[in-house]
Amino acid sequence: MVKKLKAMADKKKNASGAGLFDSALASSVKESAQQIWLAGMGAFAKAQAEGRQVFDALVKEGVTLQKKTQSAAEERFGDVSSKMTSMADEVTAKAGKQWDKLESIFEERTAKAMKKLGVPSSKDVEALMARIDALSAQVANGARSAARKTAARTGAKTAPKKTAAKRATRKTA
Repeated sequence: MVKKLKAMADKKKNASGAGLFDSALASSVKESAQQIWLAGMGAFAKAQAEGRQVFDALVKEGVTLQKKTQSAAEERFGDVSSKMTSMADEVTAKAGKQWDKLESIFEERTAKAMKKLGVPSSKDVEALMARIDALSAQVANGARSAARKTAARTGAKTAPKKTAAKRATRKTA
């Protein structure tokens, strides 16, 4: 636009005098200012009309971008969470193994100390109890058979006495 005005001014200068040039330049500048003003007004009107649509489009793009970002973040969080869970499980398993090992060592050392002191182990006590039960059963069986034998012996001798006593009571009655 400036080049056009300059070219017009040069033409006018060469063609006529300075007075004519000034009025042509002034009208050209006025016309140019008017066009610039009208272009600005048109741009403002267009921006006002389309501004809401552009704003809505930008909001939609923002929502879409936020959803993508959020889903990517949740996916990463899920990955990290599963890795942390697996690491925690591994640590728990290792700690459990170490605890079992420590418990085993403690039990062995306690058993050795108890043996040195002469305290019987649980296996020894169980074996003793089984032996006592077996002996008790033998004693019980022996007492029963002895009682049967005694009863059989005394039963034969006392049987005639009972019948004699019964006869005596019948006679007196």
